[in-house]
Order: sequence, then C-alpha cells, then structure tokens
Amino acid sequence: MPLTDVEVRKTQPTEKQFRLADGGGMYLEVKPSGAKYWRLKYRFAGKEKVLALGVYPTVSLKDARAKRDAAKKLLADGVDPGAAKQAEKRTLRLNAENSFEAIAREWHAKFSPDLSESHAKRNLRRLEGHVFPWAGGRPIIDIEPPEILDILQRIERKGTIETAHRVRVLIGQVMRYAVATGRARRDVTADLRGALPPPKVKHHAAVTDPKQIGALLRAIEAYEGTAVVTAALRLAPLLFQRPGELRQAEWVEFDLEAALWTVPASRMKRKRAGKEFGPDHLVPLSTQAIAILRDLHALTGRGKYALPSLRGPQRPMSDMALSAAFKRMGFDSDTALPHGWRATARTLAVEVLGVPAEIVELQLSHEVRDSLGRAYNRTQWIDQRRQLMQRWADYLDCLKAGTAA
Repeated sequence: MPLTDVEVRKTQPTEKQFRLADGGGMYLEVKPSGAKYWRLKYRFAGKEKVLALGVYPTVSLKDARAKRDAAKKLLADGVDPGAAKQAEKRTLRLNAENSFEAIAREWHAKFSPDLSESHAKRNLRRLEGHVFPWAGGRPIIDIEPPEILDILQRIERKGTIETAHRVRVLIGQVMRYAVATGRARRDVTADLRGALPPPKVKHHAAVTDPKQIGALLRAIEAYEGTAVVTAALRLAPLLFQRPGELRQAEWVEFDLEAALWTVPASRMKRKRAGKEFGPDHLVPLSTQAIAILRDLHALTGRGKYALPSLRGPQRPMSDMALSAAFKRMGFDSDTALPHGWRATARTLAVEVLGVPAEIVELQLSHEVRDSLGRAYNRTQWIDQRRQLMQRWADYLDCLKAGTAA
C-alpha cells in the first residue's frame, strides 16, 4: 500500500535501519538516529542503482513522488537519472565557480596587492554594494550588456554618475580577466560606452586669485581655535602636502635643524608597490614653517603626532578638523578646501613666481617624466625645491600683508 503523510510523520526509529515502501521503487529509509531519507531503486543498463530523492520533512511525500516520476520519465527516454543528477550538480558547481562574484573576488585577490589598501577596499566595497546583489550569482559567460546597464542605471538614478562610471570600469576589468582565463568570451562593457551621461568632474575648491588668497590667509591668522588646529591651518599652505599627510605627521619625521620633513613612502598617495618600495617624500621647510613647528613642538613634542587629536595624543587630528575650521571661518566647500592649497600652489608658483613646472610637480609628489619618458627621482633637485618653498612662503607673507605686486 502507498504511504500516507500521517504514516510517514509518525514512523519512529528502531535500533536497526528499516524501509517503508511507497511504490514504483520508491521507499522511505529510516535511520536509528531518526533521520528519514527518500530513495528510488531502479535498473539501468542491466544494473541495479539507487537514487537519493531528498530528506524528510524538507522533501515531503508529495515532492518525493514528483521526483520519482521525473526520474521514471528519464528512464523511459533512455537516460540514467543518477547520471543526470550528477551532471546537474557539476553544472551548478561550475556555475558557482564561474559566477561573476567568484571571478570578481579572484580578480580582486590577485590584483589588489598592487593597489593601496584603501583603494583595494573601495573597489571591493563597490562590487559588493552595487554588483554582487544583482549579478554576483550569474555565470559570467551568460551576462549580457543590458544586465550591466541595468546595474549602472540603478546607480545613476541615485544621482551618483561618477560612481556608475567607476563601477563600469571595475566590471570591465573583471570581464577582461575572465576572458584572459578562458571563462568568458568578451568584455560586454565595451558595448556600453556612451550609455551613461558623462560624469560631472568637480575639482577640489581652490583659491587662485592673489587678493582672495590674502584674505584667506588673514582669516587663518585671526582664527580662534585650538592651538593644534590653528597650527595645522597655518602649515597647510606652506607645505604643499595633502591634508591626510599633514595631520598624520609624526615628530620623528621632522629635522628642524636641517629644515626638512621626510614623509614616509607608506603614507603617500601611491599604489601598494610605491608605498612599500618607493622613496620617501622630502619636504624642505621654509623659515616660516620651522617657526610654526617649533612653537607646536613645545605643545605636542612629547607625543607621537605633531598634530594630535583632541581625544588623545595617541591619535592624529581628525580628518574633518580642517574642513570644519574652514566652515567656521565662513568658507564653504565651493569656495575653498584644505586640499585646495595644492592647486593654489601649483598654479601661482608657476604663473606668478615663474618656478619651472617640473620642480613644483616634484614637490607635490607628482610623477614627472622627461621627453624620453624617464621618471625624475623625487630626491633630485632638492636645492631648487628649497628655493621654491622659501620663495612661496615669502610670497604668501606678502599676500597676507597686502604688499604683493
């Protein structure tokens, strides 16, 4: 007699394994542990075989019978249902191994060591947030341009066009890696060029009008904040460095007698190899910068950081401290930002002071190449860079005093 749902549910285990037949070769195998397994006994090519149909109660009696009937149909068509099930498992495994997410993570693990840690994390975060939820489980070979466009347009609708473009680049890099490793036929993102509106490029706000620079410097001079933030505001225009490089500066990096700040390569904005094996960045110090640093050393010189956090000397100043100070002085992000001093120096040191652009670029820690494509060593031209930094500091004094020509 066929089994009933009540009978299957109420069947209790014994000390030995036993079976309850349902018909058509299907039976319920009851283990001493109480586990219940659906099985189908069948013959194929003259050999007796057993096919697993699932575990009760996850697979109900009705579901097990449906699987039995499907297996019987395969047998009628001359197909071994056990072999077909194994083939399906292999397909699922291969699809999982060759899914977009699996290949993207493999690509990320392989190439992220060449990037800075923050850049690598940002790439993975964008994939995890914008791509994996919709295309991560798809076999990469089956992904078509409309699927990628849908992902990008979802980002675009949030108003983050630049992020959409960056995600398209990331997807393209993963696709090309899949092509190179034989798991995709082509990079489908190539078909999406022009499908997104161009990103709105917004540069860091920078003041380049000499009169406005003078007004900003006078506002900094009159700023009534903490001594550490005030010192940072006064140092920023003199040093050409990014705010992050300045706020994390440690006293061991400064040689005030030699008038030199050596920024470790590991803290510079470079790729991973540049951080690990590149040269340190040398920042000659003007007499004005040294005076500020000597006063600051009397206050924070016993600690690790030149510009420590208010929350404790073992932490650097907050990355928002300077921006907040600019706002309190009445300068919004569209007018001036701490990072904008680099663009200010790059523009006026060349156009007003007449300093060769390559000298300024080296001091900004930008890679400079000659006409033959060779990169200049960042430790070269130190004398010229010393002259640049002193001339720049003197020029800023003139702008602050309103005496610049």
